[in-house]
Amino acid sequence: MEFIQQFITDNQQMIYIVILMIFVGIEVIGRVPSVLHTPLMSGANAIHGVVIIGAIIVMGKADSSDYIALILGFLAVILGTLNVVGGFVVTDRMLEMFNKKK
Repeated sequence: MEFIQQFITDNQQMIYIVILMIFVGIEVIGRVPSVLHTPLMSGANAIHGVVIIGAIIVMGKADSSDYIALILGFLAVILGTLNVVGGFVVTDRMLEMFNKKK
């Protein structure tokens, strides 16, 4: 319990920023019309490659004995890759709807 209190005290500004980002994200997404949700999310998923690069950097800087950082970095790379591929697949399917039928 003492470790958690120390962590919160040390990272108080970062916690405030994350909470603020949650509220801003809810407000922004809540004001997007439902027709635009799929294109918006597929584009956001395609841009998710930044997470992959960040996870690779974190894994590269982590000690070889820090298994938690390595496991979380590996999971971030895997899930980020799935998100990017899914974004491109959904975008490709949406663009196919606008092609002329043969």
